[in-house]
Amino acid sequence: MTTTQTKPALPIATGPVTSPLIRDFPINERPRERLRHHGAGSLSNAELLAILFRTGMQGENVLAMSSRILARFEGLATLSRVTFDELCAEKGLSEAKACQVLAALELGKRASSLAPEDRVAISSPKDIANLFMAEMSLLEREELRVLLLNTKNQVLGVERLYQGSVNSALVRPAEVFTAAVKRTCPAIVIVHNHPSGDPTPSPEDISMTSRLIEAGEILDIEVLDHVVIGAQRYVSLKERRLGFE
Repeated sequence: MTTTQTKPALPIATGPVTSPLIRDFPINERPRERLRHHGAGSLSNAELLAILFRTGMQGENVLAMSSRILARFEGLATLSRVTFDELCAEKGLSEAKACQVLAALELGKRASSLAPEDRVAISSPKDIANLFMAEMSLLEREELRVLLLNTKNQVLGVERLYQGSVNSALVRPAEVFTAAVKRTCPAIVIVHNHPSGDPTPSPEDISMTSRLIEAGEILDIEVLDHVVIGAQRYVSLKERRLGFE
């Protein structure tokens, strides 16, 4: 007589199901790192929302929470119309998180509704300095930024490329023009600061300007100016004909 052996029952999990912490994700899968290396346009709606939320809750990481909130409101379109109270009623959403989301959504709406005439237009080095002086004159380290312009010299965006040291030997034209090429911008302006407070262009600044102008000619993108910001002062290399022939 044979007997049938039964398999032992598998243990049943009784604790709460938890999602892995974001810090346990591979670095190249974390939302902030993906945005830093690939740009905001490469992120999903859930990833962008996760960056706004910053943290999740016990048992649910911020990415899982963001996905849940999007599903709850059936996507971004409906989420953009919810009220403060509706957001605060969702599990895991504090008043601060609700404010951050509503503020970001409102900025998106305003940006998309801007008419071309609402954009800042550049007509002189002073216009460039006015855009950056308040912030960049106070920086303790060097930064290089690229101002993206359209055919009317209206500002389409600003790219921050180098921080810590704007060494002309390290400034790569390919990086300087990447955003302009992607957005088919016909012109750019280079802006960087001198933490010493003295905006006088160095020989390296002039050399870098010449190299970027040459690269721009190949790409059919004009370098309109290179402005150096100091302590409430600025210098336009184009006005002084430094690097500009």
